[in-house]
Amino acid sequence: MPPAAVIRHALITGITGQDGSFLAELLLEQGYRVTGLLRGAPDRLLGASEHLREQVGLVGGDLLDPSSLRPAIEEHRPTEIYHLGGPSFVPASWEHPAQALSAIAGSTATLLEVVCEVSPDTRVFVAASGAIFGEAPESPQREETPCRPTTPYAIAKLAAHQLVGAVRGHDGLHVSSGIVYNHESERRPERFVTRRITRAAAMIALGLRQELTLGSLEAVRDWSFAGDIVRGAWLMLQQDRPDDYVLASGVPRTVAEFAQAAFACVDLDAERYLRVDPALVRPPEVTPSVGDPRKARARLGWEPLLSFGELVERMVRADLRSLQVDAARS
Repeated sequence: MPPAAVIRHALITGITGQDGSFLAELLLEQGYRVTGLLRGAPDRLLGASEHLREQVGLVGGDLLDPSSLRPAIEEHRPTEIYHLGGPSFVPASWEHPAQALSAIAGSTATLLEVVCEVSPDTRVFVAASGAIFGEAPESPQREETPCRPTTPYAIAKLAAHQLVGAVRGHDGLHVSSGIVYNHESERRPERFVTRRITRAAAMIALGLRQELTLGSLEAVRDWSFAGDIVRGAWLMLQQDRPDDYVLASGVPRTVAEFAQAAFACVDLDAERYLRVDPALVRPPEVTPSVGDPRKARARLGWEPLLSFGELVERMVRADLRSLQVDAARS
């Protein structure tokens, strides 16, 4: 009889978030056994992954406590670890910069330390951010672009990113850093501008509100679908050699363009409903935050499956359904 197929096992930090949920779905489709690392009781709500509760395993562990994390990794010895956990809302890092540094750079250091000690054959993905480039001298930014971060969040992400390279060179660990740019979906929390826009478009279309107030409409971002980004992360760990990759669309778009696309999905003219609050307008960024994905496309064969227009429509339609369900219940 042929030998039984080896079932790959993935451990995900941040499984309760947008990215963790899409990654868990992808890995389950690929036949993986998936475990989420949770701090706290295993019966806590799984956020964006709650619909996967019966399909994934859960293990307790604190990313800032090696004595807590070591048993979780030593017991499971996962084939792959995807480190997605940590803060993702950049403005909040100014309120508690020490916490941001600890939660992002400190957790990455703890995780890599434990993997080196107890499971060195495990392949590791660490989520960095396009924010590490900050006031870079060029746009779009490549893997080799000099980094000039301007926020505590970006500084912490750069520290984690550089640690990945150092550990890879010193210990030979198969660890890769994904320099990911803004990526969205209907699972994005509503504090992010993209969900604020799609939610407002849906509410205005349903007669539930009259306008949407935003900051600068000319702010530039590089938006992708979250499901495409996590597929890039998975492809990174399928390579024989670890490396770092920019995962982005490569296309600069303004907040105004996003809003126009969202309102068009419900046959509305965004300009009629948008209001700019000067108090929310920040100074224009020195360097547009746009990534150059050519390396990922050439070496990983990574291509986005969802276009910008399809992404925005997906988000608006999801908000419409959610609001209609809420209305039916009330």
